[in-house]
Order: sequence, then structure tokens, then C-alpha cells
Amino acid sequence: MATTTTISGGGGSGGAGGEDRVMATAQQIVKSLNTTKEVTEDMLLIFSSFDNRLSNISNLIETKTEVDQFEAAEKVIMRWDSNSEASRHTLPWDEAPEEAAEYLAAVDEILQMTEDLAIRSDGEMMDRAESALQVAMTRLEDEFRHILIRNTVPLDADRLYGSIRRVSLSFPTNEGEIMGDFDSFVDDDQENSCYHERGGSLGDDVCVDLIQPDAVAELKEIADRMIRSGYEKECCQVYSSVRRDVLDECLSILGVEKLSIEEVQKIEWRSLDEKMKKWMQAVKIVVRVLLWGEKRLCDQAFSGSDLIKEVCFTETAKSCVMQLLNFGEAVAIGRRSSEKLFRILDMYDALADVLPDLEALFSDELGQFVWSEARGVLAGLGEAAKGTFAEFENAVRSETSRRPIQGGEIHPLTRYVMNYVKLVVDYSETLNTLLESEDDDESDHLQNRDGDNLQLGNTPPIGRRLLLLMSCLESNLTEKSKLYEDNAMQYIFLMNNILYIVQKVKDSELGKILGDHWVRKRRGQIRQYATSYLRASWSKVLACLKDEGIGGSSSNASKMALKERFKNFNACFEDIYRIQTAWKVHDAQLREELRISISEKVIPAYRSFMGRFGNNLESGRNAGKYIKYTPEDLENYLLDLFEGSSLVLHHMRRKTA
Repeated sequence: MATTTTISGGGGSGGAGGEDRVMATAQQIVKSLNTTKEVTEDMLLIFSSFDNRLSNISNLIETKTEVDQFEAAEKVIMRWDSNSEASRHTLPWDEAPEEAAEYLAAVDEILQMTEDLAIRSDGEMMDRAESALQVAMTRLEDEFRHILIRNTVPLDADRLYGSIRRVSLSFPTNEGEIMGDFDSFVDDDQENSCYHERGGSLGDDVCVDLIQPDAVAELKEIADRMIRSGYEKECCQVYSSVRRDVLDECLSILGVEKLSIEEVQKIEWRSLDEKMKKWMQAVKIVVRVLLWGEKRLCDQAFSGSDLIKEVCFTETAKSCVMQLLNFGEAVAIGRRSSEKLFRILDMYDALADVLPDLEALFSDELGQFVWSEARGVLAGLGEAAKGTFAEFENAVRSETSRRPIQGGEIHPLTRYVMNYVKLVVDYSETLNTLLESEDDDESDHLQNRDGDNLQLGNTPPIGRRLLLLMSCLESNLTEKSKLYEDNAMQYIFLMNNILYIVQKVKDSELGKILGDHWVRKRRGQIRQYATSYLRASWSKVLACLKDEGIGGSSSNASKMALKERFKNFNACFEDIYRIQTAWKVHDAQLREELRISISEKVIPAYRSFMGRFGNNLESGRNAGKYIKYTPEDLENYLLDLFEGSSLVLHHMRRKTA
């Protein structure tokens, strides 16, 4: 019969002390042999067959091995404890990657042990493991921060600016004209070519990552372990803090300052205009380029957790976006003045252009606040644009300067409005969207105003508003023409201004909005003004050349009456010459047409009068005192009219002498 052999310890029969000595001896034998796992398992099986007291030896030896592994990992981690000499330096990720790998392996070892149910039941072991992990997380947090800082790539703004396609719109205007109130315009007719630069557009292939690519894998390795250890909050805080500073620095490089709403509203217009231009560029660069780069970095560094990568991105980008939106809000609620309209529209277009990107970037529940704020600012800018345009309309309607323009020239109001309106047309698409819901009562009233019989049914909103604006401008100019006491000068003023309006309309997209009928009607008005000018200015001159009151036919006409007629003609003509050489007809063709019209009325009448009655005086004494001019002289003098200069009548005086 088979018998079971037992190993007795000392002289005892198998007490607890003997059993411990047997187990200790067996463990020492297995450990000293340093065999492979398979051989060790065979030896343990042999031992247990000799004595049933050795049946639990495998668990004891396995536990002893895990303890050794833990102690080894703990030793690696504690080497970098904050109280140790080595902790004064960061982990040598670049110089000695094998040491960094050893450290991460040690963290993995302890993490693996803490997740083991057997170890978790050992309170003392778990305390040591958690303590080691706390030390490791502190060190990894520091290293995470250092990797982020060391590997940040500065923003190359020049490269990005070079990729922006800009559009400049020509805006010829008098010096100071577009920037001030109507009353402050200068009267110099020299037009300087100014430009309004619209916000540019970024190319679709612009891609910028503000971190060295090699660092991303290192960040991910640390982030994975911190998240696995339950330190995701600390990891997110470090990441967001560093990358938030990077984006803040980018805004500074792009020229965007941190300003309160009150500070923005105190900025003088020229400085504010520059800040608004920089804001538009920054919005496109930040949203279209930098934030997508940050999104990619978060997706790579925190790929193990959708929630954490969304939290990190939102916390990183939120401050930067809100700084941009705060400036937009400050502009939207600021004082409205006409010169701000186009820059506000540029800001509106820039924000509207990137709004889909913001919605995609902040699509999660955490980021909804950001893009909803963006939509609110966009709506505010839209309201500001509509309000500013309304302010401009009111300014045109109510401009009541009482100082007549010298020489009947083009009024600064006319120049301002037409140059302004030409730019308005370039924003038609945006303005049509904004004005779509506006009340059309006023523009409907325009349909039958002044006999235009305009068909406004298919006219877009901005077209209706511009037609009304043109009507207001014309009414204002009619009132301003009454500031001139000389009726003839009133018509010169109206011709100058209406023709300027017509030319601006024809030379721009405005012509398509107002239409050919509108242009033809204004050209008809100019012809009517020319006829009225001839009547008001030259009727008195022509009356001197009529036969009535001379006392009979050419043969028996009264010489006294003839002398008086020629004397009156000379006086009237010289008076018109003296006055109207100082008047200015801006358009060369209109100037020439007026001279021809005058010549066609005056010269034939003078030549006929001279032919009928000139001989009656030429034979007498002092005939040159009365017949001072030949028809050819008058032709030459007419060439001096409307040149806008006070000519000295030296040649007339010489003839008089």
C-alpha cells in the first residue's frame, strides 16, 4: 500500500514552528536555484507531493516575487521624489530616453499592481503603492508642463499675413472728408485716392502647429498614465494653463490687446480703426488656423478619452475666443458714427465667416457657451451696422450747413455721400441680409416720389435704401442751392452736383441698382438747369441787343439810344465775365457745352446788332468807347468762364482806355 512521506521539522511532529521552517527552507531552495518559471512550477509540484504542508508554497513565492517587483518600481520612482537630490532636475526625456522609459515602466508596474484584487486587499501594500503613485504623478505633472513649454513653437505671423489675400477698395475723397462731420470738410477740389482695405481671406491649405511634432508622443505617454491614475484633472489644468498662455501670446503677436469694453469705447477713431483691422485678421487666423491646431494636439495627446480632450480644448481655447468676442461686443455697443460702418461690416463678415468653424470646434456641451456667445456678438455687430447706416441716412437728410460753396462747386456732402455709397454697394450682399427684415414703408413711399415711377417690387433691400438716400441728397442739394443769391449760380451749383452724382453712379455697380431710367432722368434735369442758367444769366445781355426802343430802322436810329444800348451791353457782359470767371464748372465737357450754348445765343445776336447799327456810331467821335468788342473778342472772353479763378480784366481795361 502506498504511503505518504512527510518531512518532519527537527524532532517535532509537525507543529506550527516546524511548518514555518519547512516552508522557509523550500522557498530558499527554489529562490537559490534561480530557474525559469516552468522549472520552478515543476519543483513546487514535486515538493507538494512529498508533504501536503507545501501545497501553498506557490502562492507564497508568487507573492514574494510581486513584492520584489513593487519594491524595484518604488525605488525608481522614489529616486525622483521631491525631497531627493535628483528631483532638482527634470527627467532626462531628451538626453536619456531609456531612463524616462524606465520611470514610465515603474509607474506602469505599480498601476498594474494597484489594479490587482489580491494586492488591493493588502492595506499596507496599497498605502505604499498610492504613496509612490502620488510622487510619480507630481513628477509627471512637472515633466508634462516642461515638455509643453520646451517644445512650444512661436507663431510666425509674417508667414500667416503673407497667406492672407486682401482686397482694397478705391475711395477717392477730399482730405479729411471721410473721417469727420460734414461741416468739417475742406473745400479743396483736389481728390486724393484713399483706400479702404477689406478683411482678407486665408488660403485653405494654411496649417500651423505651435508645438514640436516629436513632443506629442511624450505628452500622450504621460497623459495616459495620469488619467489612468485618476489625475486627469491635474493633467488638464497643466495642459490648459500652458497652452492658454501660448494662445494669449499669439493674440499679442497678432496685435490684439486685452481691453475692457470701457477702454475700447474711449479709443480715438483712427486708433480704433487699426485695432479693428487687426481684430479681423486675428479672428481668421485664430479660428481657422490656431484653434484647429490646438484641436489636433488635444485629440492626439488625449486620444484615450473623448471627454478629457474636449475639456482640455475648451479650457485652453475659451479665454482666447472670449477676448476676441469681448472686443467685438465693445464695438457693437459703441457710439455709432458713419465712418465706422464699413469696418463694422468687415468685422461682421469676418465673424460670420468663421462661425461654422467655431460651432464645429465647440460642438460638445461644454463648448456650446462659446459659440452661442459668438452668435450673440455677430447679431450685435449686425445691429450696429444697421444702426450706423441709419445714422448716415439721418446725417444726409438733416445736414443743414448754411455756408455756400465758393464758385458753385461740388458740395463736400455730395462727394462724401457718393464715395460712401460706392463702398456701400460693395457690401450689398451683407447689407441685403441685414436689412431684409427692415420696415419698407419709406422705400415704398419712394415708388411714386418725384414722378420717378420706379418699379421697386424686385429691388433688393439695399437698393431701396439707396434710392431713398439719393432722393434725400438731391432734396438737400436743392435747399443748399437757395443759399446763393444769384439765380444763375444756383443752377451752376445744381448742374455740378447732379452731374457728379450721375458720373459716380455710372462708373460703379451703383448704376445697376439705380438703373438707366434713374440716370436718364438726372441727365434731363441737368439740361433743364442749363436752360434755366442761360435764361437767368444772359437774358439781360440779350435784351440790350433787341431793336425795341432804339427809335426806328438802322438808318434813322437814335445815336443816343444806340450809345446807351452798347454801353449797357458792355456793362452787362463785363459784369458777367467778372463774376462767372470765378465760378467753377468741374466737368470739362459740361463746361464746354455751356460755353457753346452761350456763344450760340450771344454771338449771333451781337453780330446781327452790330451789322444793323454799328455803322451809325463808328463814323462818330469816341466810337471805341461804345463799341468795345468784336464778335471774335466776345468768343475769346467766353473761354474764360467757369475756370474758377478771379481773372484781372487787363485786356478789357486796355480796350476801354
